[in-house]
Amino acid sequence: MATNEPEHENRDVEETGANEDEDTGAQVAPIVRLEEVAVTTGEEDEDAVLDLKSKLYRFDKEANQWKERGAGTVKLLKHKDTGKIRLVMRQSKTLKICANHFVKPGMSVQEHVGNEKSCVWHARDFADGELKDELFCIRFASIENCKSFMQKFNEVAESEVEKEESKDASEAAGLLEKLTVEETKTEEKTVEKVKTEVEAEEKKKSEAEKADEEKKTKESGPST
Repeated sequence: MATNEPEHENRDVEETGANEDEDTGAQVAPIVRLEEVAVTTGEEDEDAVLDLKSKLYRFDKEANQWKERGAGTVKLLKHKDTGKIRLVMRQSKTLKICANHFVKPGMSVQEHVGNEKSCVWHARDFADGELKDELFCIRFASIENCKSFMQKFNEVAESEVEKEESKDASEAAGLLEKLTVEETKTEEKTVEKVKTEVEAEEKKKSEAEKADEEKKTKESGPST
């Protein structure tokens, strides 16, 4: 036997909802007035050249095992002025820094043995507020993301090597130019000194000859 009770119940719910949505015209002032606060991350002067979700681990030497640092987003950030690139990773929920270090010449990342989605590298890390030698392992959701990270990381490290070599070459060229300029100045000073000495000698000689002539003139003058 059919019943209309569910329809009545639905109608009551709709009417109740309509009453709840009815605008009474009352205005409630907020208890606390919240002001917008500018949040700085320290990344304002940097551009992300890589941004991937991942999970990070560090090797605990004392326990001789891998320990999780956190899951979040790993970034390679390039500074707008200096061009230096650093690796930064934050936990997704708390935004706590898991890794924070520059990618320097000689660094390299390698695939973790037995896992194509993971790779490892050594770094002097500053995530805990002091420099520490760390061995990191990072795991991605796909092999493609892992390869992208490895490729970009190694490209940056190689470019840093080229920058160092170019810097060394420029410094060497500058030093050579400085030495050449100093040698030229020394030679100029030597020539100037010799020239001055020659002029002084000639002047002295000229004065001596003039004195001799005056002496001879006096001696050969008319006798009284």
